[in-house]
Amino acid sequence: MIELFYHPTPNGRKISILLEELELKYKLTKIDITKNEQFSENFSKISPLNKIPVIIDNKETVFESGAILIYLAKKNNFRFYNQKYEININEWLMVQVSFVGPMLGQLHFFYKFNKGKSEYAENRFLDLAKKIYEYLDIQLSMQISQLFHGYVDMSGMELELKNIKIYQDGMKKFLKDRQL
Repeated sequence: MIELFYHPTPNGRKISILLEELELKYKLTKIDITKNEQFSENFSKISPLNKIPVIIDNKETVFESGAILIYLAKKNNFRFYNQKYEININEWLMVQVSFVGPMLGQLHFFYKFNKGKSEYAENRFLDLAKKIYEYLDIQLSMQISQLFHGYVDMSGMELELKNIKIYQDGMKKFLKDRQL
């Protein structure tokens, strides 16, 4: 059975979503990052950067959400990870873990939790968030256009890892509520 070390953050939720979609049995071990439990000696042994999520699958330990998503998909016969599109899926997965997630996280930190403390940071990350959603809208528009013009093969199209990773409904609501 897989053990998921978890806190209800976007990164933690991504792994639990995939585990549920794959219908895998797993044990949830909560790590309360508001109490700095991720810095405990035991957790440091499985997470060298003291971050959640982490999974232990038998004796295999995997940390970092992108790595966990790829590991689980490959271990489960590439479900949600069409090998035909592996390069494209990995490209967008890396965009999310290195750009989308961190930049939207910074926006959330400065704009919601520390509003008024750094106008420069608020504006910088708000502008980046707008750009990110513009980029994503452009990519989705191109894919939809290709779909309608018959350039995209829909056979076997399922939920893919990049879609789980980019799922940021909380941030979209945050931006929408502020008419951004």
